[in-house]
Formats: sequence, structure tokens, C-alpha cells
Amino acid sequence: MKRTDDMIEALVRDLRPTPRRAFERRFALGVLPALAVSLVLMLAILGLRVDMAQAVMLPAFWIKSAYNALLALAAFITAHHLARPDGSQGRFFRIAALIVAAMAVVATMQLLSSPREAYPILIFGSSALHCPFLILAFALPMLAANLWVLRGAAPTDLKLAGFIAGIASGAAGAWVYSWFCTENGMPFVLIWYSLGILVTGLIGALVGPRLLRW
Repeated sequence: MKRTDDMIEALVRDLRPTPRRAFERRFALGVLPALAVSLVLMLAILGLRVDMAQAVMLPAFWIKSAYNALLALAAFITAHHLARPDGSQGRFFRIAALIVAAMAVVATMQLLSSPREAYPILIFGSSALHCPFLILAFALPMLAANLWVLRGAAPTDLKLAGFIAGIASGAAGAWVYSWFCTENGMPFVLIWYSLGILVTGLIGALVGPRLLRW
């Protein structure tokens, strides 16, 4: 018994309490610089949309921005909860479904108020083929940072944590990309932006169990 007590004492002797807000600081040190990297890459490679002065006067621009920002915020908060051993997804999927449903309503209203000849441009725009891939590209720095943050924590559901980290990164990448994208069709945003976000989430779910293992 004494030998067991001595072994436990030896194992815990050099342990120090984790500083308060340590995870939040790790998050800030990881994700915020990654977001800055994505923004710099977007500006260097693509630049701001050419009609930015006019675009900021359009409700479509801010709805598109809010859609991505709200999804990212909900996912980042959930990833924070999942970083703890007792963490859970909470109401994330319900909240995400409400955000997507709200965008679907806006997209439907735009279609109903537009002539049928405008449907192809509202749905496919001129960039449907590469939009999801650009969103994924701008999301990758944040996905790497998110996984680094979670690796320093203690998530237990590694696939779910990776998926939520991917959704957060994909939505943040979509928000970055939206500052270049000239598409004003809400159906386009609902379909192709969401596809880029979902693909990033699936990548997170795939690599999460490998990279987040304790």
C-alpha cells in the first residue's frame, strides 16, 4: 500500500494547476491569427469584390455575411463545450438548422419575387463550380488552428469535435470568401456556401479521431 501511495505521489508531484482561462487564451492564440491568415490570403489572391462600395448598400451582402458568421459563432461555442471531457453538442444542430432554415426562407422569397429567367443566375451564379473549393481553401488555416486548440484540451467524442471544428472553420472561411464573392443570389449562398462549409466539417470529422486522440 505504501508503495502505491509513493507511486501516486511521484506521478503528481510536479503537476501544477491549470491557469484560469487557459483554454480561452489557447483559442485566441490559435484561431484569431489563423483568421487573419485567411483574410490576408483572400486579399492577396483574390482581393475585395470589385463593387464593394455598392455591395455594402445591399441587404443581400449583409445577409450572406450574417449567415456565415452566425454558423461560425454557433460552431465555435459548441467546439468550446466539446473540448471538455463532459462537454456536449448542446443545441448546436437545432440552432444550425434554424439558421439554415432562415436562409432557405430568404432564398425562397428571392426566387418567388424574381422572374423565372433569373433562376439560373440566382442558383448557380457564375462561380458555383469553384465556390465550395475556395471556401475550403480559406477554411484550412482555421481548421488546423481549431484542431490544435482541441488537441490541447480533452474532448471525448473526437469525431463530433472534429466535425464541429470543421463547421466552425468552414463557416469562418465562407465569411472570409464572402468579401470577394460577387454573387447576390441567396439560393446560391444556401446551396454552394453550405456545401463548402459541410465539406470542411466532414474533413474535420475524418481527421478528428486521428489528430485529437489523447
